[in-house]
Amino acid sequence: MTRPVRVRFAPSPTGKLHIGGARTAIYNWAFARAHGGSFILRIDDTDPTRSTDENTQIILRALRWLGLDWDEGPEIGGAYGPYAQTDRVELYREAAERLMAEGKAYPCFCTPEMLEADRAAARARKDPYQGYQRRCRCLDAAEAKARIAAGEPYVIRIKVPENRGDVVIPDAVHGEVRFDAKELDDFVIFRSDGTPTYNFATVCDDALMNISHVIRGDDHLSNTPRQVIVYEALGAEVPVFAHISMILGADGKKLSKRHGATSVEEYRDQGYLADAFVNYLALLGWSLDGDTTLIPREVLAREFSLSRISKNPATFDPKKLDWMNAEYIKSMDTQAFIQSILLPQLQASALISSDAQFDSSWLARVAALVQPRTKMPADAAVVAAPLFQDAEHLSMDEASVAKGLTGDTVGLVLHRAQEILSSLDNDNWHAQALDTALEVLPEELELKKRLVFQTIRVALCGNLVSPPLGESIELVGKDDALARITRAIALAEQLN
Repeated sequence: MTRPVRVRFAPSPTGKLHIGGARTAIYNWAFARAHGGSFILRIDDTDPTRSTDENTQIILRALRWLGLDWDEGPEIGGAYGPYAQTDRVELYREAAERLMAEGKAYPCFCTPEMLEADRAAARARKDPYQGYQRRCRCLDAAEAKARIAAGEPYVIRIKVPENRGDVVIPDAVHGEVRFDAKELDDFVIFRSDGTPTYNFATVCDDALMNISHVIRGDDHLSNTPRQVIVYEALGAEVPVFAHISMILGADGKKLSKRHGATSVEEYRDQGYLADAFVNYLALLGWSLDGDTTLIPREVLAREFSLSRISKNPATFDPKKLDWMNAEYIKSMDTQAFIQSILLPQLQASALISSDAQFDSSWLARVAALVQPRTKMPADAAVVAAPLFQDAEHLSMDEASVAKGLTGDTVGLVLHRAQEILSSLDNDNWHAQALDTALEVLPEELELKKRLVFQTIRVALCGNLVSPPLGESIELVGKDDALARITRAIALAEQLN
């Protein structure tokens, strides 16, 4: 195929954008970018009972968060608009009327009762073909026109060519897929209420928009032979199809709410980074080289190809997504981490005010401690909390206090630690000197190292899982560090 690459993502606004749809959008976007093509967003809103403008906006927000910029579509426009199916009904009607005029489609006046009677008769005679029996296929044109003029309800059916032979789909993922055309009945392309069916509307849109490749879930594979029949009737070039496998949960069943969050916005609200989320979804069925897992967006947009898509179902692994999110956070530029994660999370946790000011070098040192220990954005506030609280307001974890500030030797450890820290001058108030000074305590007091340092850690940080002790003490400063120990001594006296 030599025509320009034009792909589309065409969600139905009947709900939120879920993981499967997001992956389909990512693949279409990446394929367009890798081939210098166009990524079109089209809203397939022909289900009037479930499609809403609110759902459309939810989908648009999710795509924006994912960073999937579209070249044509809602809010942008383009030469092939409009980009919502409800605004294109006249185009579908014109196409259906042209097919009838060319003898490729016809009006059908069969009632539901007639259709059921025909099916029952086919079953009774054990006819292997039990689809529409083509009762109206050869109606006289004048009779059909008169019945339409009289207001008799009708649908429009396409004429599947007799002796068509197999419909062969050279699918870019599954290889050659063959369907027996004899099993295709003259299917409906326009309903009696004047609305087009999905298989007709989507083909009209793809043909009119010059879509070159249709990349979608393999749940649409069964629709493809009917759509090929429509392409042929319209005289339109059939696009390259690429049907991607479904996404399964860890139990091997189709991903659903029982496996956890399913919509894109749920993952956004939980704190996943868009780049990490796109990277992870891209790998659910596609690989760069079989080994690489961290794939920057620009590499995905440059290297994506249909040939690397697997035909096998992919398994969604939340732990792998968590790992990938942590890796993306670790690789962030320090200032980007501070501005986009650390400070916003501290504000959200009411640890700082929105107008709080900090020395830039001090903040960079805080980030150096917090960033490697942040798997999700909310973790940043938890890890950094002791560094942004003073002695009076330091949060004391109950379980840590019970473990670190109770026992006969706690007072001895805290008083001696306070003496050591008091003796250090400003030149020696840095992590290495602090760690070295405190390192002598276990041997001096003839106590286990673990017991000594869990007491000091709880006293200075309020918990047992804070960042490295020396760096933490350095960052809170001498006066506040000594005040924290004084507070811990008083608390220990109450407990022991």
